[in-house]
Amino acid sequence: MAGPLENKHIVLGVTGSIACYKAVDLASKLVQAGALVDVVMSYGATRFIAPLTFRAITHRDVVTDGFDPQSESAIEHVSLAHRADIVVIAPATVHCIAKLAGGLADDPLTTTVIATKAPLLIAPAMDANMFDHPATQENLAKLRQRGVVVAGPAPGRLASGMMGMGRLLEPPELLGYITATMGKQGDLDGRTVVVSAGGTMEAIDPVRVITNHSSGKMGYALAEAARDRGANVVLVTAASGLAEPAMVKVVPVGSAQEMCDAVLEHVKSADALIMAAAVADYRPSSQAEQKIKKSEDDLTIALTKTTDILQAARGSFVRVGFSAESQDLVENAKAKVKSKDLDLIVANDITDPDSGFGRDTNKVALIGRDLQVEELPVLSKYEVSNRILDRVLALLPVN
Repeated sequence: MAGPLENKHIVLGVTGSIACYKAVDLASKLVQAGALVDVVMSYGATRFIAPLTFRAITHRDVVTDGFDPQSESAIEHVSLAHRADIVVIAPATVHCIAKLAGGLADDPLTTTVIATKAPLLIAPAMDANMFDHPATQENLAKLRQRGVVVAGPAPGRLASGMMGMGRLLEPPELLGYITATMGKQGDLDGRTVVVSAGGTMEAIDPVRVITNHSSGKMGYALAEAARDRGANVVLVTAASGLAEPAMVKVVPVGSAQEMCDAVLEHVKSADALIMAAAVADYRPSSQAEQKIKKSEDDLTIALTKTTDILQAARGSFVRVGFSAESQDLVENAKAKVKSKDLDLIVANDITDPDSGFGRDTNKVALIGRDLQVEELPVLSKYEVSNRILDRVLALLPVN
């Protein structure tokens, strides 16, 4: 299955900010994802980075002058606008934002924006005082009202040396915004999907916990895939060390009970629940108030069963479980379909080198209520996610 950016026409507008260097990395990542990237640079941007840099990365002409007789855009100045699937401006300076808010079209980039029907995403980058200025905030508010997606900026150290809001988002996060914006009219548009991720942690004392090897990567891939197909996604996560997916509501939790409470709250308005998290089956019966000192050779800890979240989460939504097994994969997964009354279960053998914890790939079997088994080949977790979502979509009532 092709990725969400494969063969998509992306116009990347670059304006005059020191953050232009990040736009080079963004262009490279877009090309690596299979996109066809046309870069349009403002005059100010060319003072920071040579157009040849972008041309070397995209293998396509870079537009800097709408009246260049050698440029395709000079012959048909809206050609980029007509074929664009999305227009992304990163970095977007305060001056560029003001021109967009005012509806000006006095250079190739603003002309492209005015002429296109494709979605527009802007990523501001500027000094904190410039970002905080009332005029800038008013202009951004105008653009948001028109449906423009504003990605960032982020807080941090700025080129001026001051700390504040104004840093251009990092390219991986921008990629998330781009795929999410392009997927807004996808086949899950208007649906709400709750996804759980990561391994829960059950406290023994203030220092120690009982947990498992789950990285959370599968749940995060599911959240991103559902987002990229237009869904409103709630990610209830106990994972650590993973970047938060852009344009996804992230609910951090720690223990199995915290995850249960969060899931039960958010499925009230959900169309589907996908429990990819590795939730602890047992927790310590009591938590020591102070760190347990090492004294005896053996330590016995009484355990109590945790709430089975899929058993507790009932409603008209589609319910999908995961079954990570080390033996009797299909038989154990089928038993869970019956015992938990699931619409679908995703079974994977954790002893398989392509399906182990922390891997970027997975090899799973999908088993529905009819107990028919669909075995998938080794795929990326994102591709596996889309196969799961295909099955979920088929189970959803028609809007």
